[in-house]
Amino acid sequence: MGKAITTTRAQESTNAIERLYVTMRHLFNRGFYKPNGVSGEALKNALLSLRPEIYGSVAEDKAELNGLVYVLERLPEGIEQCRFINLTSDEGFGISHMEPIIPPKRRRNCYRIDDEQMNIEITRGRSDIYDILTHLTFLFIESHKICKRVLIPDTEKTIRDWSKLELTIKKEKITQEEREIALIHTANILGRSFEDILEVYDKFATTENPERFLKIIYWLGKLSLEEEITGEKRAVTFSALLRERLGHHIHGERWANNIKEALKKHKLLNRPIHIISANMHSVMNSLFARKALNEEFPDANSLEIYEALSSSGNSFLREKVKQVAEQNGMIALDDTSGTNIDVQIFDLVKLTEDACCYNLSEVTDAKKPVIFVMDYAFGEQAYETIDELLKPFGKKKKATFLNVDSISIMGKAGILEGGKGDLMIPSAHIFEGTADNYPFKNELCAEDFEGHDLKVFEGTMVTVLGTSLQNKDILKFFHKSTWNVIGLEMEGVHYQKAIQSASKIRKSIKSDVKVRYAYYASDNPLETGSTLASGGLGTTGVKPTYLITDRILKQIFNS
Repeated sequence: MGKAITTTRAQESTNAIERLYVTMRHLFNRGFYKPNGVSGEALKNALLSLRPEIYGSVAEDKAELNGLVYVLERLPEGIEQCRFINLTSDEGFGISHMEPIIPPKRRRNCYRIDDEQMNIEITRGRSDIYDILTHLTFLFIESHKICKRVLIPDTEKTIRDWSKLELTIKKEKITQEEREIALIHTANILGRSFEDILEVYDKFATTENPERFLKIIYWLGKLSLEEEITGEKRAVTFSALLRERLGHHIHGERWANNIKEALKKHKLLNRPIHIISANMHSVMNSLFARKALNEEFPDANSLEIYEALSSSGNSFLREKVKQVAEQNGMIALDDTSGTNIDVQIFDLVKLTEDACCYNLSEVTDAKKPVIFVMDYAFGEQAYETIDELLKPFGKKKKATFLNVDSISIMGKAGILEGGKGDLMIPSAHIFEGTADNYPFKNELCAEDFEGHDLKVFEGTMVTVLGTSLQNKDILKFFHKSTWNVIGLEMEGVHYQKAIQSASKIRKSIKSDVKVRYAYYASDNPLETGSTLASGGLGTTGVKPTYLITDRILKQIFNS
């Protein structure tokens, strides 16, 4: 007999991710599932086997509080109260009387249909579905933990802590003393310290709903208890229209056509176009802020100006820069396609003297660049949008081919060596769970970013199916193996796949189109306390964002 073959944690984790995605696709095709049914249990078991870093202590008896904050920032407010969650396509809810609920950290329209049902619109493809189902699975696990801790075995009775929490929740107003007593009972229910509970209570509290944390815990436990005692099951459904439309680029095609119509209207279709995937402020501010705000900041350096512009209290400064930008050829296109990707177009012919902070090479107006900035795509949506954008515009015989000179992608990513704010310059993208790999010549390199007190790493980036599904075992394998992975993100493969097919196979853009990729670190999932669930970048992200933007713009202006 040969030796028994044992699998590593990395292999087990990879297998768990594969099971999650196969199960999710099966449930989507089926049209519904019950979280506490056989299919729901399969999702829960796979997630518990994986134990992603972002969900911390999800596999332990105690509640995971940072993961709860992270998840509920990405799901609609009130979802913990809903027994029925329906994922839909864009089916016209926007013209109803219902106000959309938009999660603070994910741009998706959600509608509270009644006391028991929440509808979530999916317009950004499969990655959006995977993201939502993973977060919901985490919520269902935490919900079941509460039920197990408060339900007395072999009875339908609950422990005293739960009864006291329920009494507090039913009061219209509570005193500070009553609040603290309720938090002590909640700490016992969740298996956490009073100090832990107090910290997360403040993170959830809002002016309109100061007791939001207590209500979330109550409703998570209530629905799970009712399911256990009365058999009233929760359900997740996928609408027929969503299942019919998914994968057909409906929103991406609408988005791309709107943009090409705008380019045609302003006579920009035949000019050299430079596409940049970034946020909606860094390019505009880099082009105009220093000169537009010369009176307000006569002696400040650019970084101080950018930090001031990123402050929530300085909307009047941002408006002043925007006005200067619009006077100098910026066209802003708010999204109406459902992709949630806004666009800015900068016509460099219309730059007035001394308005722009960069000097353009002497060329004729016909050869002056058009800079096209698109907001961040989400996962597979990157392929849908860029693929549609790079197609010729118009009917086959009279189609206009876009004159795309370069495509630049700036994004946030998880770093595997270094810390928040450091830089990653990829030389290739590999797709997690497959053998697909996309090497390319990056016009940016580490030397472009030296001398700015930021660590810069060059190597391979892995495009993951979901950042919330990564654990240390998988990431250590990627980092220490010959793949030489320096970071992880969700869009790189999808962008490069669309660029390569358009330039090398379909010939809709020039074959030697220049590509630039640069990422700054939003987190280090290999470091405890540095995952995405530990909080945002704050002003740490300002310096790398504008440094990358500056290097992209310098190459465009000097091309």
